Amino acid sequence: MPFPPISKLNELPEPEFLEAINSLFEPAPPLAKILYEARPYISYSSLLDFSQYVIDNDLSHEDRILVVNAHPRIGAPPQGLSAHSIKEQGYDRKQTPEEEQVNARLKELNEAYEKKYGFKFVVFVNGRPRKDIVPVLEKRLSEGTQESELKVGLSEMLIIARDRLRKLQAPAKL
Repeated sequence: MPFPPISKLNELPEPEFLEAINSLFEPAPPLAKILYEARPYISYSSLLDFSQYVIDNDLSHEDRILVVNAHPRIGAPPQGLSAHSIKEQGYDRKQTPEEEQVNARLKELNEAYEKKYGFKFVVFVNGRPRKDIVPVLEKRLSEGTQESELKVGLSEMLIIARDRLRKLQAPAKL
């Protein structure tokens, strides 16, 4: 289903607007409510640019963590994942024994990451197999600080949102 034109999104009642926004960002109420209240937008690019501004300037540290934590864990079981996350993480096809081992390793790394930083690891997978994410997670776990990782996670979340929008939009301009 294509994403509605920006003019239509601007006119949606709050529940429908939030549903549309959640398909880009996952359910992240601190961000979604501000985006709803700030309508209208002239383009999806302006909405996403404003999202970046809100994240950088308006959200508290706690709300920024809530926004990052809206995203599912890489390698998490597919139950409860959004349709976008199921496809992005490759659960729309049968898992091999190797992939199951990778998922177990990702589970361990995710737990260590969350223990160290206090929020979920977020990365733009971009069609990469989960085994290719393991070294990325290991590096970020060993080299990051809480503040640097929060910035990286939020940046990755916006990249994911832009990619989802690109895939959902009919041939309209961002």
